[in-house]
Amino acid sequence: MIKNIYKAIKAYGGTFKLISQLKLWKYFGVPVLISFLTAAIIGFLAWSLSDNVANLLDKIWFWEWGSETFHAIGEVLGAIVILAIGLIFYKHIVMALSAPFMSPVSEKIEKHLLGANHIHRDTTNSEQLWRGVRINVRNLLFELLFTIPLLILSFIPVVNIFATIGIFLVQSYYAGFGNMDFTLERHFKYDESVKFVRSHSGIAIGNGILFMAMLFIPVIGIILVLPLSVTASTAETVKIIKDSEKLNLENSASEILEA
Repeated sequence: MIKNIYKAIKAYGGTFKLISQLKLWKYFGVPVLISFLTAAIIGFLAWSLSDNVANLLDKIWFWEWGSETFHAIGEVLGAIVILAIGLIFYKHIVMALSAPFMSPVSEKIEKHLLGANHIHRDTTNSEQLWRGVRINVRNLLFELLFTIPLLILSFIPVVNIFATIGIFLVQSYYAGFGNMDFTLERHFKYDESVKFVRSHSGIAIGNGILFMAMLFIPVIGIILVLPLSVTASTAETVKIIKDSEKLNLENSASEILEA
């Protein structure tokens, strides 16, 4: 697990060079716009709804003294909770809507790494979009299932340290999952892709860790998060698929010889 996390993070090292070499920057225009708009909406909701959350929390504070301080703390907590949940939705909205744009990018990278003869493309843009929506809705539900209990635990002193780490790792896993599927959709059906990512969860987490980290960099992070994370994920996922196919061929050859 740790080794695979490290490999996925290390894969980011050559992303700028690979994107420039294959002239891929032009394909990221629409996904970056989608990313900006989604982030802006989430930021606006956090700013506008934090006071509503604080008003709800005010009902549990029965004393006059300290009420203003408690309300201010409630606003901050409300904004944090909204942003945390917003990040979950951000990933899946951006990845689902960007699927028709990211899949061709992933395909070009795979052609560069393995050759054109290795590519098996039999899906349309609409099918890619539908698969992206299906995968990301599924991941969104599972992520909320794991994250909401951890968010509740994050309000408990000491426990909140581990809960926060848990939330970050859960979000990282599903971010990496989405990035890996831009490559997997050319090779596996829906259920097969889910099993593949489970078997290589360290790769998903490692890719997602830097994906999540970049979102904390104002403006630049939102611009670079998809280009870098998709490129890194594709390069690493392609290697795994290639190694798996090589292993299957070797096993088949061994079985024939034994027979």
